[in-house]
Amino acid sequence: MDDAVRQTRSHLMALFEEHGVHPRTMFGQNFLIDLNIVESIVAAAELEGREGRDVVLEVGAGTGGMTTFLAAGAARVVSVEIDREMFAMATKMTEGLDHVRLLNCDALRNKNRFADTVLEAVDEALAEVQDARLKLVANLPYNVATPIISNLVATELPWRRQVVTIQYELGLRLAARPGTSHYGALSVWIQSQGWVKLLRKLPPTVFWPRPKVTSAVMRIDRNFSRQRTIADRKFFHDYLRRVFQPRRKLLRGVLAGMYRREIGKDAIAPLLESLGHGPTTRAEAMSVEEHIALGNALHAAVTCPT
Repeated sequence: MDDAVRQTRSHLMALFEEHGVHPRTMFGQNFLIDLNIVESIVAAAELEGREGRDVVLEVGAGTGGMTTFLAAGAARVVSVEIDREMFAMATKMTEGLDHVRLLNCDALRNKNRFADTVLEAVDEALAEVQDARLKLVANLPYNVATPIISNLVATELPWRRQVVTIQYELGLRLAARPGTSHYGALSVWIQSQGWVKLLRKLPPTVFWPRPKVTSAVMRIDRNFSRQRTIADRKFFHDYLRRVFQPRRKLLRGVLAGMYRREIGKDAIAPLLESLGHGPTTRAEAMSVEEHIALGNALHAAVTCPT
């Protein structure tokens, strides 16, 4: 199988030597060289085929190895690659696939937002497909994995699923439960709007060059019912970023400092008590549902002060 040849370490080394380039650690370039894993990632996305509804966003196209698999199952593919040399190889790999759009740019405008070019390309692809649904399927570069996952959840795009290869430690944070060391703002933010599942743990040996850390394939499915319980997602996101910053501090004091101007210190204790939280409650011990309820109460207090 020709695709299998393209995924081997020896072929990638020969390809890079031919083009006079090398993987660049500054871009987090670690290429999956196990074809079975590539196929399993694409299979987990459950794409409907060329005539289906799926628009796929891939960040970190590399040489285009996974892109060709995605193209076989998606109605449209928007693939982003920041490295010019890799972009050139991915362009050659996907030549003739007119439903694939490759972008040579940074996927992020900043840590809190996708680049406008990427958002525009995704919007255009979605507009071309009837009843379109967006899926992020990617071997994400480690250095941008967190903002890519988090920012997609923050958008109004019709995303349905994310199947991503990321650092294993990040996967633990995404799926963490209250009271554990990995539980924090990112855990609550993602779980407040999606179901998170670890699909597979990956050793360094399935990549080239080999990373120094273990990786994981994670799946996040959008949870519409829970998402609808959030009064204001932008406010909630800001609340989470701030409430977890002082780890291990009592929630009452943290919130008093966060909203001292909008609500006032004296109003915090009664608000927490109305939700069943005593003076010793800490943010890292609260469930996702409890954080949503508190975020909604704070939002109401800020926007409709008595």
